[in-house]
Amino acid sequence: MKIRDFIFSSVAAVSFGTVAHSADAIVAAEPEPMEYVRVCDSFGAGYFYIPGTETCLKISGSVRFQIDIDERLGGEAGRSGTNGSWNARTRGQLKFEAKSDTEFGPLGSEINVLAWGDQSGGGDSLAIDTAFFTLGGFRAGYGFNYWDTGIVGETDSLGGNQINQIGYDFTAGALKAGIFLDELKNTTATNNDTFGVEGKLSYKIGSVTATLIGGYDVDAEEGAVRGIVSAAIGPGTLEGGVVYSSGKNAYYGTSEWAYAVAYEAKISDKLKITPGFQYWDNLAWNNKKDGWKAGVALDYTITQGLAAKVSAQYTDRDDQQLKGDGYWSGFFRLQRSF
Repeated sequence: MKIRDFIFSSVAAVSFGTVAHSADAIVAAEPEPMEYVRVCDSFGAGYFYIPGTETCLKISGSVRFQIDIDERLGGEAGRSGTNGSWNARTRGQLKFEAKSDTEFGPLGSEINVLAWGDQSGGGDSLAIDTAFFTLGGFRAGYGFNYWDTGIVGETDSLGGNQINQIGYDFTAGALKAGIFLDELKNTTATNNDTFGVEGKLSYKIGSVTATLIGGYDVDAEEGAVRGIVSAAIGPGTLEGGVVYSSGKNAYYGTSEWAYAVAYEAKISDKLKITPGFQYWDNLAWNNKKDGWKAGVALDYTITQGLAAKVSAQYTDRDDQQLKGDGYWSGFFRLQRSF
């Protein structure tokens, strides 16, 4: 074979092999770009961007195990219950908070879901605790109203509602104010929905904060006002509150007057002790009935994210007597929060 024929034959063989190999080749597709979760620090710790959006999301919650103790739950003569004087309950909570910036200000929303595991009493339950949205100071939805925020500790009972409402909160430095229109249940036999109006005014000077709120129940044609003062004193916080109610209404329907005081003492980085006292005057607007309550709450941080609380309370009210005496109540709680 001549050199020239050999070279041509070799080139042809290589070319044929290359074509055959190309026909059998498998070309791997390039991987799609991954979008990692980005931290959003515009609205505080714990927020991250929902992939593909400019909305920031925060997920939090807790698991709570609690044993309630109440003498009124017992089955002895003169007591209201028959299931024993204690009850264990477990609660799961999930909260979703979403926020974003708009041309009208921050747009936010909150959904808080609670699930109770309870073998006695009310049994198991699943409920929406809060569900509302905000735009700047505007808020609409279902949640707790101004009356729900009491003083430190577990002794006071100064009002509180979960309701559908719409209104506006205003903040200017140390001054806070707001007004809301509330959906209420009326007190007539028809039990139709009615409405009420509530407002708030709060001011902070140094370590002292004073808050005044009021509400008017249209159906009952009665209203209530409440003032709370909070001050940092010594190793803790001293708070006191007073309520006046013109008559039974959705905002405060227990007594004409109520007074409460509590001091939250920070013993260490892990332990807080809060004694408290409350007095009711003219219970159910009956001048012959009054009552008082005294107790203490202990909060202990076991480790980051896990805390314990113990509450012990003694109540003596003319409308809730036990064999002519008062009664003990309280709880032991373990809660893991995240």
